[in-house]
Amino acid sequence: MEFEQQLEMMHEQFRELIGFVAKMTEENHSLQLENQHLRTRLEELSEKVQVIEEQVPLEKPRKMDIGEGVDNLARIYNEGYHVCNVHYGSSRKGEDCLFCLSFLSKQNS
Repeated sequence: MEFEQQLEMMHEQFRELIGFVAKMTEENHSLQLENQHLRTRLEELSEKVQVIEEQVPLEKPRKMDIGEGVDNLARIYNEGYHVCNVHYGSSRKGEDCLFCLSFLSKQNS
């Protein structure tokens, strides 16, 4: 009698285990499908990003452009012309201009 009860309990546990395995198999299949859809979507988005990156040229850092402008102003100043907003473009006649020097020192900082 006791053996029969144990056998029935084991049979019930076996049915529960089969149900659990079936549920896990379904969930696994569902997750695999979702994963495949997500991979496909990721590939599509990656391709779009790559196309956009190829079409849009990268901008040069603005700091380099500013540095080049300051270098040009310093060259103009050394050639004997004002670069300050007070006397811009006029000849310095060999004299240093405090406005120009102040401007250039601010730009180099």
